[in-house]
Amino acid sequence: MKEIENILLNTYHRPFTLPGREWKYYQEWNNALFLHWEVPYDFLRELVPDKLTIDSYDRKYYVSLVAFIMQNVRPKNFPSLKFISDFHEVNVRTYVNNDNKKGVYFLNIEAEKNISAFIARHLSGFPYEKSDISRNENSYVSINRKKNLKLKTVFKIGELLTEKTELDIWLTERYCAYVEKGQNIYRYNIHHNEWEIQNVNVESLDLNYNIGKINLTADTLKKQHYSKGVKVLTWTKELVN
Repeated sequence: MKEIENILLNTYHRPFTLPGREWKYYQEWNNALFLHWEVPYDFLRELVPDKLTIDSYDRKYYVSLVAFIMQNVRPKNFPSLKFISDFHEVNVRTYVNNDNKKGVYFLNIEAEKNISAFIARHLSGFPYEKSDISRNENSYVSINRKKNLKLKTVFKIGELLTEKTELDIWLTERYCAYVEKGQNIYRYNIHHNEWEIQNVNVESLDLNYNIGKINLTADTLKKQHYSKGVKVLTWTKELVN
């Protein structure tokens, strides 16, 4: 409990204030590999709801693939159930900014376990799907047979990044996620300590991620990060005007 109190008190890095109500869920995003690409605005506009403003950095637009381990997901004041709450995840996200609250919008999101994907999809509204995922310390494999999506990568984790660029911060420090449900857009606020980022060398990358007109390839990869992870608090959704 003391650790959660410290997370809530540590807000210097947030670009906007915490919600004025109690958080509802705890989760951990561990051993995260971030892969980043520049993509054309028009390709993104076809995939992102019109009510959402696509964010840019230096007039460039980005999509990121994040592969990590989701662990210890639980409602506030309840224990986690490992067979549901712990699973590998791969998501592909882009960056949006509504009401001066910079967040992410998921173009694709996959979980290792059927039950975890089902529960997460129905509780959050995020479009979780089942994917066959396995990993070890320096590799990650995900095969989505339904959509014919594939990620196979081997990487070497480097030293802690002691000085982040503005782009490093822009790509990683996002404190809300947006989702479309029916005719409405909702925002989920989140909070965690600042990401501790390490350099990472991607030694091999074999992937097939075609989403709309976007085709993520090894040759066009622009940037990569790695992090041991963060402990995350999330709030219930709020309607975006």
